[in-house]
Parts: sequence; C-alpha cells; structure tokens
Amino acid sequence: MDREERKTVNQGQEDEMEVHGYALCRWKLALVSVGVVCTGGFLLLLLYWMPEWRVKATCRRAAVKDCEVVLLRTTDEFRTWFCAKIRFLSLESHSCSSATSVASKVSNGHAAPLTENLAAESRWEMRKHPQMQLQQVRYFTHHSVKYFWDDSIHNFDFLRGLDEGVSCASIYEKHSAGLTKGMHAYRKLLYGVNEIAVKVPSVFKLLIKEVLNPFYIFQLFSIILWSADEYYYYALAIVVMSLVSVISSLCSIRKQYVMLHDMVAAHSTVRVSVCRVNEEIEEIFSTDLVPGDVMVIPLNGTVMPCDAVLISGTCIVNESMLTGESVPVTKTNLPNPAVDVRGPGEEFYSPETHKRHTLFCGTTVIQTRFYTGELVKAIVVRTGFSTSKGQLVRSILYPKPTDFKLYRDAYLFLLCLVAVAGVGFIYTIINNILMKVEVGMIIIESLDIITITVPPALPAAMTAGIVYAQRRLRNVGIFCISPQRINICGQLNLVCFDKTGTLTEDGLDLWGIQRVENSRFLLPEADVCSEALVQSQFIACMATCHSLTRIEGVLSGDPLDLKMFEAVGWILEEATEEETALHNRIMPTVVRPPAQLLPAPTPAGSEDMELFELPAVYEMGIVRQFPFSSALQRMSVVAKVLGDRKMDAYTKGAPEVVASLCRPETVPVDFENVLEDYTKQGFRVIALAHRKLESKLTWHKVQTVGRDAIENNMEFMGLIIMQNKLKQETPAVLEDLHKANIRTVMVTGDNMLTAVSVARDCGMILPQDKIIIAEALPPKDGKVAKITWHYADSLTQSGSSPAIDSEAIPIKLAHDSLEDLQVTRYHFAMNGKSFSVILEHFQDLVPKLMLHGTVFARMAPDQKTQLVEALQNVDYFVGMCGDGANDCGALKKAHGGISLSELEASVASPFTSKAPSISCVPDLIREGRAALMTSFCVFKFMALYSIIQYFSVILLYSILSNLGDFQFLFIDMAIILVVVFTMSLNPAWKELVAQRPPSGLLSGALLCSVLSQILICIGFQSLGFFWVKQQPWYTAWCPSSDACNETQCRYWNSSPSCNDTELCTDKNYENTTVFFISSFQYLIVAVAFSKGKPFRQPCYKNYLFVLSVIILYVFILFIMLHPVAFVDQVLKIVCVPYQWRVTMLIIVLANAFVSITVESFLLDTVLWKVVFSRDRPGECRSSTAQPPQESVDRWGKCCSSWALGCQKQIPQARYMYLAQELLVDPEWPPKPQTTTEAKASAKENGSCQVITIANDAISGTC
Repeated sequence: MDREERKTVNQGQEDEMEVHGYALCRWKLALVSVGVVCTGGFLLLLLYWMPEWRVKATCRRAAVKDCEVVLLRTTDEFRTWFCAKIRFLSLESHSCSSATSVASKVSNGHAAPLTENLAAESRWEMRKHPQMQLQQVRYFTHHSVKYFWDDSIHNFDFLRGLDEGVSCASIYEKHSAGLTKGMHAYRKLLYGVNEIAVKVPSVFKLLIKEVLNPFYIFQLFSIILWSADEYYYYALAIVVMSLVSVISSLCSIRKQYVMLHDMVAAHSTVRVSVCRVNEEIEEIFSTDLVPGDVMVIPLNGTVMPCDAVLISGTCIVNESMLTGESVPVTKTNLPNPAVDVRGPGEEFYSPETHKRHTLFCGTTVIQTRFYTGELVKAIVVRTGFSTSKGQLVRSILYPKPTDFKLYRDAYLFLLCLVAVAGVGFIYTIINNILMKVEVGMIIIESLDIITITVPPALPAAMTAGIVYAQRRLRNVGIFCISPQRINICGQLNLVCFDKTGTLTEDGLDLWGIQRVENSRFLLPEADVCSEALVQSQFIACMATCHSLTRIEGVLSGDPLDLKMFEAVGWILEEATEEETALHNRIMPTVVRPPAQLLPAPTPAGSEDMELFELPAVYEMGIVRQFPFSSALQRMSVVAKVLGDRKMDAYTKGAPEVVASLCRPETVPVDFENVLEDYTKQGFRVIALAHRKLESKLTWHKVQTVGRDAIENNMEFMGLIIMQNKLKQETPAVLEDLHKANIRTVMVTGDNMLTAVSVARDCGMILPQDKIIIAEALPPKDGKVAKITWHYADSLTQSGSSPAIDSEAIPIKLAHDSLEDLQVTRYHFAMNGKSFSVILEHFQDLVPKLMLHGTVFARMAPDQKTQLVEALQNVDYFVGMCGDGANDCGALKKAHGGISLSELEASVASPFTSKAPSISCVPDLIREGRAALMTSFCVFKFMALYSIIQYFSVILLYSILSNLGDFQFLFIDMAIILVVVFTMSLNPAWKELVAQRPPSGLLSGALLCSVLSQILICIGFQSLGFFWVKQQPWYTAWCPSSDACNETQCRYWNSSPSCNDTELCTDKNYENTTVFFISSFQYLIVAVAFSKGKPFRQPCYKNYLFVLSVIILYVFILFIMLHPVAFVDQVLKIVCVPYQWRVTMLIIVLANAFVSITVESFLLDTVLWKVVFSRDRPGECRSSTAQPPQESVDRWGKCCSSWALGCQKQIPQARYMYLAQELLVDPEWPPKPQTTTEAKASAKENGSCQVITIANDAISGTC
C-alpha cells in the first residue's frame, strides 16, 4: 500500500491504530444497493457486521489528508476494524491567515504551542480584524476522542490540553491570568463541551443492535424456515426463548449504562466561577470550561468537573473515586519556579508527577484554605473524556475484546458443523432430485439440514452455565460486570496480590520508636505518650509532621498519620473561617499535648529568665506543610513552638531518603543494620529528622520558600516502627492456591525488605527458598545499564551479616535425563525502578525473571499494569487482586481482576468482592473452573445433539422419510432444552485441586471424547435402521399395515403391498426405530458428559438434572415397551412387534454401556489424564511438603513424559518451555555478587553479558 494511504495515530500507546483513507465511490454504492435488493437485505447485514468490507465495498482508496472516510485498525493482537466519517469544524479567522496555518495551529498536537497560538489567534481576531472568513478543519471521532488533521505532521492527532509539554513556569507566567471571553469561545469550539457524555440508549436502539447479532439473525432464518415447513410449535418455542434472552440482555446492558451515567452525572452540570484576564469573576456552567480557564474553588467545596492544577491556596480532597480509599488528601498549590528557590525551572507539568497539586475530575473538594483577599484558584488542564475520570469511563464504554481460546475454538467448531451441514445440504438436494421430489420440498428439506446441524439454541445453552455461575458468585458476595471472564478465571495459574489492605490489614499499628542521641540508637520504646518525652523534638515531629485535618469535628487523614498522632495523644485545633478572615495570612493549625502530660509549672526563681522561656502552655503551630510525595518518599512541615524565636523544620519518610538529607555525623553507624533487622521482620519503618531554621526566615518567607531549601542539613532523630499485620485468612488462602499449583506474586508500593518479609510470613516464600534481589541501574555517564544480583539471607542474622556462603547457592546438577533433575527453588525480588530498567534495557531477561519473580516492591500503578502484561507475554493466565484504583489498570489488564473495594475506582474491574478478603480468589477460580467445564459439557452435548439428529434425518431422507413435527418438538423441547438447562446447574467442587481444565475445545481429550461418542451413536443408530429392515415382518409401512398382529406376521411376505398413495413420509418402521434409539442417545450422552469431580460437584448432587433424566428415561421406556394410542398418534409412532421393542432396548443398553465405558474409563484414564499430567501434584516435586508455588519448577520432568509418556514434546505455553530450558542452563540463576550489563552496541535486541565483579571475568552471556 502507498505510504500516503496509511498513517498511524497514538503511536506507541495502548490504543495505537492504523488509519487508511477512503473516498465515496458512486458506482460501487450503486452496485452494493443492487446486491442488497437481490439478497433480500442479507448483504446489508453482512456489511453491518464487517466494517472493513463495508468501506471497501462502497469506497475507493484516497490519500488520508483528502479522504471522506477513515478505516481504522488496531495494532494489538486483535486487529479490530472500525470506520469513521470525516467531519469539518468551521473556524472563523482573519483574512490574512491561511486555512493551512489555522488548521496547524488548531491541531498541532502540542499543548504549549497550541494554547499560545490559540490565544494570539483569538486576540488578533477579536481586536484587530473584524473582517472574518470561514476556515474548516477536518476531524473524525473514535471512541469519544476527536482526531484533527495536522498539516505540520501530515497526520491526524487528538487535541491535548495543558497536561503535556507545558512547563511549571509557563503555568504561572502565561496561564494564571485566565482567558478572555473571545479566547474562551474559540477554545470551546475546538475542545467542545466539557462533559463525560454517557448517553443511555433507548430501548429501541438497544433492541435493534441486539437483534442484529448474527446468532439472532440465524434464529430468525430458522423460525421462517420452520414456519414454511409448518413446524410452528418449536418455532414458537425458539421465539419465546429468544425474546427472554434478548430482554434479559437488554436489561443487563441498560442497567450498566444507567449505572455509568449516574456515576458521571454528579459533576455533569454545576455552576462554577472563573477568572477572566481583567480579573473579572464570571459564573458559567461547568460544561463550558476549557483548558486554560482559571477556576475558583468555592469555600464549601465542590465535585471537580475537570482536571485542574492548583495555583493558590490549599484543598482537602476526597479521592475515593480515583484511589479507592476514602482518606482525605491535602492538595497544595503548584510550586512557582519564579518564586521558589528550587531545582530547574524548566520542569514540565504532569498530572501524574504533580498529583499532589492536581485536582482530578470526579473527586470531591471537602474544604479549602486560603489567604485573606486571595481566592483558591486552579487552572483547568483537561476536560471531558481527556480527564482521569473520562479515561476510566472510556475504558468501560469501549473495553478490549476478550481473547480466550474457548471462544476462538467455539467458532472453529461451528465452522466444522457448517461444513458437515454443507455435506448434508448437497446430499439432500442430489437425493431428492434423483427421487423426483418437487422443488419446494427440496429447498425446505435441504435448508432444514442446516438448522439441524447448527442448533439455534446453542448461544442460550452456552450462556446458561455462565449465568448460573454468576448467580453463585453473587451469593458469596462477588459481583461481576463481565460474565464472559468467569470462564477465563477457570484457567488462572498465577495471581498477583497487592500487599497493604489485601494481604495485610489496611491500617498500621505503632509497635514502638527507637530514638537517636549523640549519633547512637537508644533502646526501642513502646510507650510514646509519656511525660518524659512530651517536649522532645522526636514527639514534636510526630505531633506536627502530618496532613491531618478536622472534617465536621472528626480527625481524618492518612491512616499512618492518624495512628502516629493518636499514639502521642496530642490535641489538634484548626482556625475557623472567622479567625482566618481577621488576619492577613493563613492561621496555622495548632497542636498541643494534654495538660496532664505537661510538667508542673516552675516558679520564676530567677529574674534573669526571659518571658519566652516560660510559656503559659506548650503548643505548636504548623506554619507550612510540604505534602507527602511518592516520588520524593517524604513529607515535611515548618512549625513553631509558642514563644520560641526560631522555627523548626520536621521531616518524616523512607529511612534511606531521610538519612540522605541529614548531616552524616548525626546518622548512627549501624543505621543500615538496624533498619534491615526491622524490615526483615516485616515492620514498616519511618525515619524522622529535625532542623532549627534561621531566625531570618520569617512567616511570609516560609510561605514562599521551596522545600529543597528546608529539607537539607538536618539532624537524624530516629525511627518509628509500625506493624502491618497479616489478615487472618491470608496464609490459609495462599496455601490453598499453592496446593492448586497456582503461583502467587506480590506487587506492592511498599519497601522491598518489608514486602519480602511479608511474603515469607504469609507463606508465599518458604523459609528454605532462596531470594535473589535484582537491583538494576539505568545508563549513566556513558556507562551501560546493569543489574547487580544480591542473595537475601533466608534467616535473620544476629550481629553483622556474614559473607554469603558460596556453598549455599542453588546449584543444579547436570543429568543425562531431565527426569532426574533436582530443582532448587528460588525467587526474584525487585523494585519498580529496577523493573523499569529491566523492561527497557534487558528484554531478553524479562521472560526468565517472570518465571520466578515473586516480590515486586515500590511499584507505581503503570508498572503494575506492565508486570501483568509481561506475565501474560509468557502465556500465564494472570489474576490480579487489589483494593484501590492504583491497581485499576492491572485489574483491567489481567485475565481475572478482582477488586476488594466497592468504590467508583473499581467500577472498571471485572469482579468486585463485597468482603475485603482474598478468600474470594479461590472462590472465583473454583466457580470459573466449574463454569468452564460446564461450557465444555454443554458444547459437547449440543454438538452430539446436532450430529445425532443430523444423522437421523439423513438416514430417513434416504427413504424419503423424516421425523414428525411432534417428534422434533419432543426431542428439542422435552429432552434437549430440559437437559441443557439442568446439566448446567452442577455447583463448583468444594476445594481447589491441582489440575486445571483445558483452555480450548480443540484439545486432544475433548476432540476424542466428541468423536468417539459420534461414532458410537452413528454406529448404533445405523444398526437399528438397517436391522429393522431385516426383520421377517418388515415391509414398506402403510396405514393398513399391522406388524403387531402376530398371526399375520407369519404370512407377512405373502400379504398385498401398499399403494404409493398410501405411503406416509413420516410414519414407518425406520422412523419409529430411529426415533426411540436417538431419544435414548441424547440422554446417554448427557449422562456421559455430565462429569463432576474434580471441578464440579458430582452429577447425582444436581437433583434437577437427575430428576429430569429419570423422568425422561421412564417416559420413553414406557411408551416404547407399552404403547399408548394417544401418544403414538401424536408422535406418529407405528406399532411394531414386542420382540423388536425388546431388541431396541438391548441396542440402547449396549449403546449406553459402550458410551459411558469409553467416556468415563478409557478417556478419563488415558487421554484426559495426559492433558492433566502437567498439573498432577507431587509428580515433579522432590517432597510432598513442598507447596506448588511455581508449577514451572516441576516442568522438567513433566514435559519429558507429556505425550502419552512415550516421547518428549515441547510445551505449548511459553513459560513452560523457558522453564525447561533454564533447568539445564548452568548460568541460571545468576551467582551472588555478579553484575549483568547491557551491551551498548546491542541495546535494541536486549543482549546482555554477565560479569563477575570479584575477578572481572566474564562468566556468561545472554
């Protein structure tokens, strides 16, 4: 294809797409119109289902810049097609500006030039050039995002706000004054209405969209055909079933739309105040906001209608919509590089980097703090679907398609059935032509074969098991918004867990403190609320260095801050609005200890003692806060003791970070050892530091000084030790998962050693297992990226840690046979920074690390998503369990994401647990496995039903006969529908087992099962069909025939034959024989396929199924052995001798014996076990006590005997293949104290070399 005809938008992003240009072609359109008329509208349906065909059939190729229609194709594994119409946006511009330049300025895709160009353009228009002319900009809309044509890059690009390419300095210099009304109007024309429009479609629209589904169209075709054949009863039944299915589907879809609409409606239209350039305050609707508007945050708070960066004042915000945690967060104004003495002034603003200064759409501003005479202002940076909430809603409105082998195989299986139907179709036409059947009957019978082979009830039957599983999940408190994922959860073999609030309790408990005096650690102290410590700097730091606030009289804020403040027992008081208004500055928050902790006042014995040394009360004012920053890993405050001349700076944060800000002589020499001891025991450790500020720093100067000027040259004060307890159910749940050969991985934002300790405590890592910490550094100063490997001690060492014993390194012995290979278990641990470096510079190592990576600490939200993707790339089925929106991306990306939070942030998660407990994970996997096996059972049964009925009809067509209408109705309604909807009711097995069900229908065991049953059923049906013709009483049946009269049977051959006019097409001995045998066959395969253990409860516990099958067996047996005249008349059953009835019973019994024997014994003991050999517990482990944490550790032995134990095969899953390779790799795992370096010349292909630091010898390459 010509390069001009294809462009790429959103390059390098998740929603990257190819864009192809097309222009409308009139002759093609006319040709398609004729085709639509000739096919009775079927061609139109086909083009509706296939956007690519629709565009190519009606348009011709065109350059993208001149096209009328764009054809879009995603570049991911799904390669999905979309089409969009090119539209034009009319812009008014002065006469001296060309259309090209305006278009370029409008949509150049770069935030800073865009906003500045627009401002200049608009001012020029409004003031200098009253003469206007119309300019048009081309754009298209896809998934609620507008893409404008940009001549400068010769491509389409979406319009950005102030969230990219804008420096912090320009936020203040160029955007803090606000917009003129002209500029505002101009931008509104471009950016459109600021709303997240989730329109609830009308019932009629949803109905049309649902009914146009290919399956429903096929059902409609079947209903019309059956009506033409006067088969009204089943047609009516299918109509009723389809209506129920459509209505339930419509209700479910509409309910989700309404829920989503209600979620965004809270801030859809509110009145807001904005500042204009002339300092005028204008009140507008929130829907009129555009990037660059300066919004005034009201005193009593509001729900944010957009994303905005705070430029003055302070806000207390509830971000539960984003984070899933209802803890209020303090937001401060963005540091102004022109005022603050801090780092480089060219730092670019980013909502993620500067989230402590950004108010996000949908979050609730609870309170504001302000300077008197100044307003709390925020500059709008993103609006509509570009906001954080808009992106969340877009991910729900336009989810990625579900990729699961079961569904792909289901379509292949349907194609096979269509091929079988094609053979029957051709056979029926040829046979009927030879038999000189009239044309109308040939058409109906040949088309009827298609509806028999591809059953219209298949979609409803397949959905039944999922619906039942969804109902059972709801009963245990797990809610699902994506039912198709229930089946996928049955395949999960790895689950990632967040730590805090998921594996451990949400809150922290104060274990104790360890203060430092004279650069030495004192003994740990448990009681911090004591008279001896009340006036110490350590306690002052605990009492002031936090972001707590009172909301409606209740102290609220970060749980860690709350625990810390409650431990010291101090009292916090905030200034009221009236008090603040009396002063020309923000009144400080005041903290003070309770009176009973203060020492008794000392009488003034010396007249020389100054007044400020004898305050009436001891209290401290928090003058300024520097909020906690996850990037900086610390927070600081400036406080002042009442009566003191100088102010104090207090800092708390990650110990390593705080220690780096302190004077080296104040940090104890054993700091690292003490810290390591605590973190190894799983404690959360926070360090405190203090500094006395210079007296020249006045109140006003402190309000503008940068935090870098405060956070340096500090004095190290000691450690606060917090305890994060495991949830009671965590160890037991993880043990269940391990026994089921499901890997568990921890992904957390916490400290590395703390995470490793918790992993050991909960059983994720066993005491004897080795932990290899990968510490990666990016390229710097001309040096290439490198990874240093450290082996963490498995046991806490007392005193100084000895050097690592080389004998303790996991050594894999080389053996001739893989089966004798002994595997030592090891785990990789790394932090988020190392993970990012490895992803970028060591791509070859990523799959290897994914095989044994167990602890991922200090992980940012996007890194969690990347980890899930990396695990999926080596063919793991990944589950994710988390409790906040920082897990939101990973929850959506995982095959089965389950959120422990019911707040809005988790609305995009496929599953939500009502109880905040990980015990929901095994429940979900059990139900997923049961639903998956139910899907297999139902699909196999429906396939057999189709083939059995297909073969019955083919046999009867050969003698110009067919099943009667009521025979079809009895089979389809009384047997098939009843069996299908009851066989799906088997509940899940009570515990997780080590086996996993196959992921697709085209696995060896399932295909053998289906094919063997098909051959058995065809064989016994053929036996009955041909054997009945060999009976001495057999002749062509006619109304005068009476085979039941035994006296006549002796002379049957000499009796007169029937006239051709007396012959009946659907009443004969073959029909009766085939009907009875096939009716029993449906029930036989239903019982054979209804397997229970190990994934579902036994068949006999499904009481409705058992009852239904027994009733049907008894009824069919009764009417076969003891004819009932009324039943025979309705079902068109002819009378046959009793001896033949007994013979049919023997055929049925033999059929049942062979079918159940082959299915339950031969297939289960041979082929089925072969498929599950990869999961048998203990087969590849050296001892049963070793939990199956990583199934890959067992694969060396398993893979060698996979194919019937007679030959080695390469495993299909990539992680299994890699594990097999690594077992014989002498250089893996890396040795301790070695370094892996990326080759500078081969950076692109991720090549690396391992260098041993000790002797500088190259020890291996990869």
